Amino acid sequence: MVRILASTKGKRRRIGTLAGTAVLFLVSALLLPANAVLTGSPSKFESGNDPTLGLGNMTVNGTGNSDWVSVTSNANYVHLTDAAASTSDDSFTPGQKQDTVCPTVEGHKNPPKDDFTDVASFSEVASGGANDGDVYLYGATIRYAANGNASENIELKQGTSGFCPGSTTLLARTPGDKMIAIDYLGGGSAPQFHVLTWVASGACAVANDPAPCWGATILTLNGTTAEGGVNGTAITAANNPISGVSLVAGKFAEFGVNLTDSGIIGAGECAGFSQTVWESRSSGSSFVSSTKDITIEDKDINTCGSVEVTKVGSDDGSQEGAVFTLYEGADNTGTVVGSCTVDASGDCVNDDGTTTFPPSFAALQPGTYTIDETTTPDGYGKDPSLPDTFTVAAGQTVTREYTDPVLEGALIILKNSSKGDGTSSVANAGAVFSYDSSEIEDNGTGDEDADAGQICVSGLTPGDYTVNEVSPPDGYGGAPASEADQGVTVVNGTNCTGNLPDAGATATFHNAPLSDIQVNFRDGGSGETSATIDCDNATGESDLTAVDGWDTSETVTGIDAPTTVICTIVIDP
Repeated sequence: MVRILASTKGKRRRIGTLAGTAVLFLVSALLLPANAVLTGSPSKFESGNDPTLGLGNMTVNGTGNSDWVSVTSNANYVHLTDAAASTSDDSFTPGQKQDTVCPTVEGHKNPPKDDFTDVASFSEVASGGANDGDVYLYGATIRYAANGNASENIELKQGTSGFCPGSTTLLARTPGDKMIAIDYLGGGSAPQFHVLTWVASGACAVANDPAPCWGATILTLNGTTAEGGVNGTAITAANNPISGVSLVAGKFAEFGVNLTDSGIIGAGECAGFSQTVWESRSSGSSFVSSTKDITIEDKDINTCGSVEVTKVGSDDGSQEGAVFTLYEGADNTGTVVGSCTVDASGDCVNDDGTTTFPPSFAALQPGTYTIDETTTPDGYGKDPSLPDTFTVAAGQTVTREYTDPVLEGALIILKNSSKGDGTSSVANAGAVFSYDSSEIEDNGTGDEDADAGQICVSGLTPGDYTVNEVSPPDGYGGAPASEADQGVTVVNGTNCTGNLPDAGATATFHNAPLSDIQVNFRDGGSGETSATIDCDNATGESDLTAVDGWDTSETVTGIDAPTTVICTIVIDP
C-alpha cells in the first residue's frame, strides 16, 4: 500500500461552530448544480445528476461518456457488499465521538435508510490537458431502504500509523487524513460537499473536543470539483451493474470528486490514501456523531508513480544478487532514490525493507528517472540498454525488464613442432588437451579454426584456466606432452570468430616430430648365410621378427631429436 501524507491546497472556508456541539451542515449552505460530469474527467464519468435518466443512474447517457456500467471490469473499480438488516453489521459504536484516533466498531443493526447493502468506487488519473495529473474519485452507495436526503462520510486514510489497537482492518487516523462529508439534499438534487482534515493540534470542528481531531478548517466544494446525486426514479436490475437488483427511487447515491482541485491531494505531488471508510449517518446530523453503518475498503488512491523491475538471464540462469539503483533525472549521476536486489525468482525487491515486488520502487513523484545495474550477478555482464532513462507519470506503474548477457570468452591452444624455430604448427591432427578437466581434441577443424595444430575454445566463463596436453598427435613425441601445464586467463568478449583471444589466453605446446629406421638382412638365395644386427645410440631400439622376405630385422623408433645411429651387422656367409 502507498501511504503518503497528502497535502491540501485551494481556498478554505471556516464553518462556524456551536459551543459544546458538533457542526451541522445546513440546507442554506452552497448547493451544487447538476452538471453530471466533472470538468476534466478522463472517462467523462457521469457521477452526478442526469436530467434525462433521473437524478442518479448507473448507465451511460452522453455519447463518449462512461458510468458504472462501463467500469466494472476496470482494475480501479471496487465493489463491496455489506451485511444489511443484521445485528452483526459493522458499525461505529452508537453515541461515541468520532474525534478519537480509533473509533470503536461493533456489530449493530442500523436503521434501514442508513444501512448499506453495497458500496462501489472507481478512481482515475487525468493525463494531458488542463487537468493533467488530477486524481478523480467516484463513489456509489446502495441502501437497504430509500433515503432521499441521504448523508454519508467518505473517510480517506493514509495508513502511516498502522492499524487501530486490536484491529486488523481499521487503520488509525493520522494527521492529513481527509473526510468528505456529503449531504444529498433536496431529495438528492442538491448535494453538498465538505472536506475536513485530521489534525494533531489546533482547533477542532467540535469546539469542546481536544486535538487530535477533525480540524476546524473545513472546505466547501463547488460544482467544478464535486458532483453527485440520488436516483430520482427506479433502477431496473438490468441497469444495475453494481448489485444486479432493482432499486426504488432514493436507494442509490453516487458522487464524483476531483481530489486534486479540491485540495485533498496536492497538485503535482506524490500523495495518496490506502484505505477508504464509508460511513452512513442520519440525514442532517453532525458528521462527527450519529454515524451508523460502515464499510471498509482497502484500495490505493494515489498520484504516486512506481517502477517494477524484473531480471532474466540470457541463458535462463539465476540473476539472484543483481542490484539496481534508481536515480532522479536523465542520467545516473542524480540523487539516488533507492535500490533493489534481485531475488531467486528474478524479482527486484526494494532494499528499504518496506516494499516488496511489485513494485520495486514505489511512492515516486511524477518525473524523469534513470535506472542502472550497479552490481551484476556472477558470470553475467550488464544489460547493454543500461543505464535506462524513462518518465513516470502520476499514478503510473512503469515496468522494466532487463536481460544480462552471460559473460563468455575464448582460449586458444597451439600445437607447434619443435623442429626448426618451433613456431610452425604440427602437420597432423589428433592431439588431446584438457582445460580444467574438460577434454578437447584437435580434430583438424580447430573448433571454428581450420588449421591443424590450433584449437579455439569459445563460450567459456571468464577467469583463469589450466591447460595441459593429454596426448600428442600421431607422428610427434611426448606422451604426455613434453611441456608442463600452462595457465591462461579468459577475457569476456573474446571468441573464435571476430575477436580472438590475445597471448594471455593462449597456451602453446611443442612436440618433436618422430623418425623410425629399420635395418634388414636376408640370405642371397643359397640358404647358407645368416647375420646379426645390433644398433646402438638410439631410443626405442627393438629386435623384431623378420619382415617378409628378410631373415633378420632391427627397428629403431621414436627418434625425437638429431641422433646418430650406429648399427653393426655381422654376416656369416
